[in-house]
Amino acid sequence: MMRTLYTALLGLALPLVFAHLARRGLREPAYRRGWGQRLGWLPPAARTKTPPIWLHAASVGEVRAIAPLVKRLQAEHPDTPLLLTTTTPAGAEQAAGLLRPGDHQAYLPLDTPGAVARFLRRARPRLAVIVEMELWPNLFAALRRRGTPEILANARMSARSARRYARLRRLVAPVLATPARILAQAEADAERLRRLGAPAGRVEVAGNLKFDLELPADLADRGAELRATLGDRPIWVAASTREGEEEAVLAAHETVRQSHPDALLILAPRHPQRFDEVADLVRAHTGEPARRSRGEAPGGRPVYLADTLGELPLLYAAADLAFVGGSLVPLGGQNLLEPAAVGRAVLTGPSRYNFATIGAELEAAGALLEVADADALGGAVADLLADPDRRNAMGAAGAGMVAAHRGATERLAQRVAEQLKTGNGTREEGG
Repeated sequence: MMRTLYTALLGLALPLVFAHLARRGLREPAYRRGWGQRLGWLPPAARTKTPPIWLHAASVGEVRAIAPLVKRLQAEHPDTPLLLTTTTPAGAEQAAGLLRPGDHQAYLPLDTPGAVARFLRRARPRLAVIVEMELWPNLFAALRRRGTPEILANARMSARSARRYARLRRLVAPVLATPARILAQAEADAERLRRLGAPAGRVEVAGNLKFDLELPADLADRGAELRATLGDRPIWVAASTREGEEEAVLAAHETVRQSHPDALLILAPRHPQRFDEVADLVRAHTGEPARRSRGEAPGGRPVYLADTLGELPLLYAAADLAFVGGSLVPLGGQNLLEPAAVGRAVLTGPSRYNFATIGAELEAAGALLEVADADALGGAVADLLADPDRRNAMGAAGAGMVAAHRGATERLAQRVAEQLKTGNGTREEGG
């Protein structure tokens, strides 16, 4: 009954969904493509003769988290194609870079019965691996009907999300009962999932895939090369900033420049559609920024706008320390692990529920500082820029903590191998 109501409401919302895609497409042409895929029409080339292993990762962060697993599956199953689906164009671009000949990438269909059925008839996945909390009632029900085994990987459930899901328990419990295995990031996540209806015997703690991120072997050298182009000056990066946050970051930089007049801020907004908007904001505060997309060097300018995608590790490697955004606004924060893995001191705002466990562990290790607002951010950055010993100690502590927590990919790979050995009872559906 609950899923019927959910499906009806989703059907009514479909015009709004495509209106949103059309609006986004005005600024980002990639959003104007792939609409057929969102309705389940898999590209003909992706309809492989051999049933694929299907992996879904919504956007850039999730795609990067499963990159080590993708490489391992490609090596261990050379004759089995992979199908990678994403939700966002940025995720699709990131996923395309992981593919070998014979693998394919597409958008996840919208969670309507028709779109899901079309997608699964064409994809015929041998196994589904869904990353993080992508809980789609109609998709999971269709996988259950087809007998397609599913693994819910890197699952997390914050206390805030658990309270919301608890109000929809009759809808959520059947979804959580579908996967053959649920690999939770931490015990707190596992316990909340069990309370919401996940069978206790199918839930295990496997750690966070994001600890297993692979950094390029030449990252330090490339970071030094970039830094040389930025000038011999103190440098900090504000990464993955969100709407309403850049003003605070720019105010913090004014504070930093009181004690470090030549300091450079590398500002890297989270979403590409906001690059020009953020450039206007910088222009109003400090004058014309240098823009990375144009190959501009900052010279003496105080702000370097990193209006590119997929370069955060390089930016961290070129900077002295990092502030991770989405945290001075109530959005739960972005990935704290990347700067820690690169060996940089990490600053975050108070809103970090998306990375609550990771944030607590980094803080306990002495690798992370929480700041309340723009004034506190500016003061903390200025202090750390003046204290290289403390800054380096924080960076080393973060890198050590990341190294100590690796292994989630190995555990997930083991579960994938087990499911592939047991086979599946996928049935061909008519129509």
